[in-house]
Amino acid sequence: MHTAEYLRRFVGGELTIAEQRRLGFPWSPALIERSRRAVGGTIAAARHALAHGTAMNLAGGTHHAFPDHGEGFCVFNDVAVAIRILQRAGRVRRVAIVDLDVHQGNGTNAIFAGDESVFTFSMHGDRNYPFHKVPGSLDIELPDGTGDDDYLQRLADVLPVVLSRAQADLVVYLAGADPHEGDTLGRLRISFAGLARRDALVIDQCREVGLPIAITIAGGYGRNLDNTVRIHSTTARIASEAALSTLI
Repeated sequence: MHTAEYLRRFVGGELTIAEQRRLGFPWSPALIERSRRAVGGTIAAARHALAHGTAMNLAGGTHHAFPDHGEGFCVFNDVAVAIRILQRAGRVRRVAIVDLDVHQGNGTNAIFAGDESVFTFSMHGDRNYPFHKVPGSLDIELPDGTGDDDYLQRLADVLPVVLSRAQADLVVYLAGADPHEGDTLGRLRISFAGLARRDALVIDQCREVGLPIAITIAGGYGRNLDNTVRIHSTTARIASEAALSTLI
C-alpha cells in the first residue's frame, strides 16, 4: 500500500517543499489527522457494506496517492488500504473499483498493477489530470464536453462487463462530483440530474447482482461550493435510500 519510508517522512513532517507542492497541500499536524480519518472512514464503510450491503464514507477517494508519495491533493490511498486490510483479514478475495471521478486514479492503478484480485475500472477525462495515465484493468477516456446522454450510455454499457470480469466480493465506488458541468477542473458537461442517475445506476447494478458496495466521495471543485455539496449530498441520499430499501 504505502512504503514505511513515505509514512515515516510524512508523519514526521519531513516532506520537501517540492513534495508538498506535488501533493497540493502544505504539511501540518492537522493534515496527518485529516488523512488518517479519511482512510479510517473508507475501512469502516467497506466493513459495513460487507455486513449490510451499502455504505458510504463522507470523505475518501484519494486515488492519486502512490505507494511512495502523495500527489493531486491525495496523501494516502484510502481505497487501496481498505482493500488490503479486508483481503488480509480474509473478508474478501476479489474487489472491483468503479472510479467515476473525472480524473484517472493513477495511484490506485499503480498500486494494483498486475494484481488480478483487484479490478480497476475508471471512466475519466482524456485530456485532464493526470497527464501521464497509469493503465488500469479497464479505462474509458472521455472527450471534453461529454454530456449526460453519452456519459450514461457508455456507463450503462460497460458496468455489466466490469462486474462480470471482476468476479468481485465487494465494489468500491468513487462517486466524484467533478464531472459536473460547473466544476472548475472537470471539463465535462454532466448535469446534477445526470450525476444522480449515474449514482443510481452504479448502486442498482451492484444490488441486482448481489454485490455489496462501499462509496467514497472523491473529487469536487465547483465554482460554487454549494453545488459540490449538493452533488455529494445527493450521492449520500441515493445510497441511504438503497440501504433502507434493503432493510424493508
